[in-house]
Amino acid sequence: MMDLHAVLTKVIPTLASLIEGIGVLIILYGCVKSLYLFILDRLNLSNNQPKLELAKALAYSLEFKLAAEILKTVIIQTIDEFIVLSAIVILRVVLTVVIHWEIKSTNSEEGE
Repeated sequence: MMDLHAVLTKVIPTLASLIEGIGVLIILYGCVKSLYLFILDRLNLSNNQPKLELAKALAYSLEFKLAAEILKTVIIQTIDEFIVLSAIVILRVVLTVVIHWEIKSTNSEEGE
């Protein structure tokens, strides 16, 4: 019988890849929707709606990417893997904060 760690070591990479794939699909959807809105508005750069849609999709996709990274922490075996994974998580958290700040500032500009 396999122990739990051995099972997780085999299953988590596949699960993490699937979750990251969902994040990629969300980015693709956000890009297509944002481009559609941009074209629909006759390439009007002053309209913030396409930018907001893309930013929301990026923020949402980063949540999935972060979830995949958290899953990967279960199977870390060396300090080097931990350092790389930590750097990726920190980068994704910073990107998420920046994108949320951008969404909030754009929403407050529209409210004025």
